[in-house]
Amino acid sequence: MQVYLDNAATTPLDAEVISAVSAFMKSHYGNPSSVHAKGREARVEIEKARKNIASIVDCKDKEIIFTSGGTEANNAVLKSIALSGKVSRIISSPIEHHSILDSLEWVQNNTEVEVVFVSLNKQGDISLEELEHLLQEHIPTLVSLMHGNNEIGNMLDLISVGNLCRNNKALFHTDMVQTLGHLPISLNKLPIDYASASAHKVHGPKGIGFIYTNSKTAKLEPFLHGGAQERSIRAGTENGSGIIGMSKAYEVSFKEEKKHQQHLLRLKEYAIDMLKNSIPDISFIGNSANLSLSLPNIINIGLPGDYNDTLLFNLDLKGVFVSEGSACSSGASEGSHVTAVLLKNEGKANNLRLSFSKFTTIKELDYGIKTIAEIVNS
Repeated sequence: MQVYLDNAATTPLDAEVISAVSAFMKSHYGNPSSVHAKGREARVEIEKARKNIASIVDCKDKEIIFTSGGTEANNAVLKSIALSGKVSRIISSPIEHHSILDSLEWVQNNTEVEVVFVSLNKQGDISLEELEHLLQEHIPTLVSLMHGNNEIGNMLDLISVGNLCRNNKALFHTDMVQTLGHLPISLNKLPIDYASASAHKVHGPKGIGFIYTNSKTAKLEPFLHGGAQERSIRAGTENGSGIIGMSKAYEVSFKEEKKHQQHLLRLKEYAIDMLKNSIPDISFIGNSANLSLSLPNIINIGLPGDYNDTLLFNLDLKGVFVSEGSACSSGASEGSHVTAVLLKNEGKANNLRLSFSKFTTIKELDYGIKTIAEIVNS
């Protein structure tokens, strides 16, 4: 049996998405920037997809800039704002996605913009009091904090953070890769300026995402040059099939939203109980075991013992596919920077991230957790 419990890294494609992408690729092969009929046909479909996504996430279609995914979106926002002269400081946290942390390192090394990390409690929540104190210094600032942590599932209070930013005239960017398309979110009603989104976390294709830019905020500076695509902000021929696939993925997710969330919450509650009963001395990292304070599809567990890099290997041999943390740091198996920060160690934290999707079943959880317990308890 094979059990895929790494959906926070990427999700299987939905059948409706595959069908929509295939149909577009067969019939709309023109360059969307060409003036002839085939180009115009492709352009119409892309703009229809933009409007569809905008209606689902509740924003204006002109506020969506298509990118190659969440990583490009995060890079583009941070670097564009840092180079624009709009801010002299960026406030973030040490447990953001690598595309944020590595971009901030670039900002520190290549601009005069100061980077400050706000403090965290032992659960991984930011200190709102410290953030407010920093913002009250009235330094031109961009705050960049993710909505849902991709490793421990912690949820950020967007309203509280956004209002602090508004009240102190700071810009606010949030990485919503793990939440937009999963949760009921109205961008128009949130006090945010920029958001990053992706398709492949919500059963859409890889290589496509977007930046939400609040139309009341100054638009981003161009970050790819060589064409007038995406309102002259992001040059390059659009990934038409990816855009169509993302639109369909968001559409399917929106239709199934309540059913999907109920299913994930049932899975998470079941998994937490089973893990507690199966593995003595297990711990849960961050807020991942708190159903009201974390994403419904992510659990991060701390395990007793020392497995010397063999746990993932042995699970893989038995057909159980999980991770220690972000897929963006895999390959070298360096472990999770998030758990290293929270557990205050410099080596590899002895942890596993289990993440579910609408396709995950109780039977799969039974096999996966039983297999983990057998290895840990042996």
